[in-house]
Order: sequence, then C-alpha cells, then structure tokens
Amino acid sequence: MSVDIETLLIALLLLLAALLYSSVGHGGASGYIAAMSLLGVAPAVMKPTALALNILVSSVAVFKFYRAGSFSWQLFIPLAITAIPMAYIGGAITLPVHWYKPLVGVVLVYAAWRSFSTAQGASSYDVQAVPVAVLCVMGAVLGLLSGLTGVGGGIFLSPLLLFFRWAPVKVISGVAAAFILVNSTAGIFGVMSTNVQFHPGLPLWALVVLVGGFIGAEYGSKRLANPVIQRLLALVLLVAGVKMILTF
Repeated sequence: MSVDIETLLIALLLLLAALLYSSVGHGGASGYIAAMSLLGVAPAVMKPTALALNILVSSVAVFKFYRAGSFSWQLFIPLAITAIPMAYIGGAITLPVHWYKPLVGVVLVYAAWRSFSTAQGASSYDVQAVPVAVLCVMGAVLGLLSGLTGVGGGIFLSPLLLFFRWAPVKVISGVAAAFILVNSTAGIFGVMSTNVQFHPGLPLWALVVLVGGFIGAEYGSKRLANPVIQRLLALVLLVAGVKMILTF
C-alpha cells in the first residue's frame, strides 16, 4: 500500500494526540478530528475514523488505569447504562456538513479551553457523593453528543466529575477511559448501520495510535500529565476548532 505525505503527516499528529490524551485517560478523538480537519479530510470520513481510533486508545487506557486501581464501578455503571444506547443513536445520525463542522468546531474549542484551564492539575480535595439519577442523565446527554460528533465524551465527562469533586483525579481518568470506550463502540456500530467510509490510512493510523496510547497511558496511570504539554495540546485544538467553525 502506497502512503502519501498527507497520510504520514496525519499519522504523526495522531501519534502525538494519542500520547497526550491517553495520559489523562482519554481516547483522543477530538485530537484525531483536529488533525484530520487541519489537513482537509472530509467530515464523512472523520467521524467513523476517529471513533475507530478512539476504541483502540481508550482500550489501552482502561487496561492501564484499571490495573493501577484508578477506577470506580459505582460511577461508571450508571453513566454507561444510558450512554450506550444514546451513542448508538447519535452514531446512526449523519449531520449535514453545515451542521457537523460548526458543532465539532465548538467541541474542539471547548476541549482546548478545558485542556488549558486544567493544565495545572487539581489539588487534593474531599470527594462528594453523586446521585445515581444525575449520572444517568449525564450519561445519556454525553452519549448522544459522542455519537453525533465522533468524540468519546471524555472531554466533557472529566471536567464535570472534577468540577463537582465526584471522584479523585486518577479515578476520573480511569472512568473517563471506560466511558469513552463504550461510547465509541456504540457510536461506531451506529455509524456502520449507515453508508460508512473509513480513511484508507486507517491501518497505519491504528498502529500509530496504539503505540502512542500505550506510552501515554503507562505514564498517565502513574502521574499527572505535564502542564506544558496540555497547553500545547490546547493550542492545536483551538486552531482546528476555529478552522472548522470558519470554513463550514
């Protein structure tokens, strides 16, 4: 298989995104969409491709964080029960380009803001109890958004859990990784119920993100992400998000 320069450039960006995102328990879909949008990949191809890569990296992250003891079934189960069917529904919906691009652009800008604002990491705090009903509603909303846009929902879940202090930081990363995995899996099944198109570079990209995800999750499951790296990531997401919004 011949590989063009664009595919190789995207592969490099995907490697960096997988490494950075997996260090905080994320699959990296918003980073993958950012990379593909910067180099002009069609929106119809971005969504299923990002979901496929997300599944690979979030699987590695779940394994690493779970083994490190950074996980909570009590948080995860109510979120997953409602998120899975809604992610499938969202995945089966193909938004028009003039809707999809601004929506994803806003998601990327939001991800950039969260990445920058949380770069210093969180200090220790007292964990607060959360009602199961609240987790169920949150799971449904984030599951639908995940399927619609091709992101796993972790960029929204993590800051919410952190803001309300519903779990320790590392447990939040572990739960976010599992949440992303089930959402992305349900979402891609929804996408595959339609006329799905993956980027031809997917096999190469899959290998690249697995390497990045393994390194990032190994590092992140033992210590917090580097603030400078998170700020650089925020800059990339911001540029890509603004590009999506301005070119729809």
